[in-house]
Amino acid sequence: MPETYITRRKVVQFGLLAGLISTFISAIGMIALFHKREMISGALSMGQYFLFLPIAIMAYIAARQSKEKEAYLNGVLAGATAAIPILLLSLLGYYFDLRQFMPNVSDTLIHEILNFGQPFTVGAPLMLAASGLLGLIAAALSRMREDYRAAILQGLLWTSITATFSEIINDRIRAFFGRNVASLFFSSKALQPVTAVVLLIAISIYAYWNARNKEREEAILLEDVRAKKEPGKAQRYLKKGALFLLLLFLPLLLGTYLSEVSTNIGLYIIMGLGLNIVVGFAGLLDLGYVAFFAIGAYTVGILTSSTQGIASMTFWEALPIAVMASTTAGILLGTPVLRLRGDYLAIVTLGFGEIIRVLANSDLLKPYMGGAQGILNIARPSFFGVTLSKPEQIYYLVLAGIFIAWFISARLENSRLGRQWMAMREDEDVAEAMGINLINTKLLAFGIGAGLSGLAGAIFAAKLTSIFPHSFNLIISINILSLIIIGGMGSMPGVIVGAIALVGLPELLREFAEFRMLMYGALLIVMMLVKPEGLLPSTATLREFADEDEEEVPA
Repeated sequence: MPETYITRRKVVQFGLLAGLISTFISAIGMIALFHKREMISGALSMGQYFLFLPIAIMAYIAARQSKEKEAYLNGVLAGATAAIPILLLSLLGYYFDLRQFMPNVSDTLIHEILNFGQPFTVGAPLMLAASGLLGLIAAALSRMREDYRAAILQGLLWTSITATFSEIINDRIRAFFGRNVASLFFSSKALQPVTAVVLLIAISIYAYWNARNKEREEAILLEDVRAKKEPGKAQRYLKKGALFLLLLFLPLLLGTYLSEVSTNIGLYIIMGLGLNIVVGFAGLLDLGYVAFFAIGAYTVGILTSSTQGIASMTFWEALPIAVMASTTAGILLGTPVLRLRGDYLAIVTLGFGEIIRVLANSDLLKPYMGGAQGILNIARPSFFGVTLSKPEQIYYLVLAGIFIAWFISARLENSRLGRQWMAMREDEDVAEAMGINLINTKLLAFGIGAGLSGLAGAIFAAKLTSIFPHSFNLIISINILSLIIIGGMGSMPGVIVGAIALVGLPELLREFAEFRMLMYGALLIVMMLVKPEGLLPSTATLREFADEDEEEVPA
């Protein structure tokens, strides 16, 4: 099939789209707010990074889809075209007061960011030149050898991540090695320019070397398979042992704040692994998953709180009861919805989640669940006489919960039951015709998934020692479902990646919380368009998408 190349008109459309995206996020105040955080000292702020990022991406795409002779010209054209909407906003903001109807178009945005601190007559040509130059760089990157390009893109990605979280990294380096060592790499809260360049080069070289080394390892593994040898067994055990040791000593490296962030990520990983059984393995869309999280938390609260007066159990005594209560609730929910599929199932489970939240907030159950005042003085877990109260201590409780949830999910994924779930996910009618008992299979999925959510809820209640109805809103269910979609449906490693992306990153960028939902939505849209299978998809999902791509190719 002959290759199709992009037209000049399409290049202009790509450029205008990039410019409109940059103009929109500027007009809503996102760029001005992000500009307060430097990434590379004296050279690049986070606001400038996000202002020019859409331009670089669209210019790269335009050059990638162009003929080799036209790639550089199209890259420059896309970059220069992207500057037009930005210049229009800059012109209007420079000569008119736009804050009457666009309150987020500040003087900082117009004068300092869009015009680089210069008058419009100087700032406008600078913006046009910077956008065109960025398009040229993107075009040059798109025309590199595949291995070189992949290595440089990895270098850019990890350098950007390091620069984004330079304040946190700087703090940890200072804690371990002192202020003088930290000042070699960081200036205040940003990367030193020289450090950024060295880091980019070092990561790119390592990525290139690692890719080449991986090719050799795959060739050796192929030879081992042909010779019927056990491929890399010792190496796998060595990697798992190193990972276990890293997780074991991680709180010592992270400190209090990052350990707290890690526990929040861990709770979502436990819930994500549970919902992955229901949605990823069995294909049952559950939007009320937060209900089981709430049941687990409230069960521990009711049984251990000193203010409710119902029971005086310890956390360890209440924990299995909380898991069983959540599992039972999952089975009870699954029973009336056995014949429902798709959107209908989602609506019913959504209603169940809201019912649990309303009951927890009601006056009817206030003597037991505390009503709007919640449950206070929940008992903390203790281990060999040591009360787990600090984030560094709670981390190990969450880590144990992750290991339990991972073990259950891993054992079930390739079991007879796991294959029944996946068959049911593909086509319920065919699965039933093959002899699969849909009633038992669905109830087991709901029950096991709910039990893992209850486990996370129990740990959550013990971690905070107080729970309130507003902690169990619908958004929790949406977040868990989103992290599964981002990571890859049915993929256990994908749950971890999704939790880090959707829970960890917003926690580390709390000063930008007002744009959290906007970035959520944008990330989901991009994922569905660019990588619909997820960041770390399962093997079965990869096969499905590969088959779909083959079907779309005309004969």
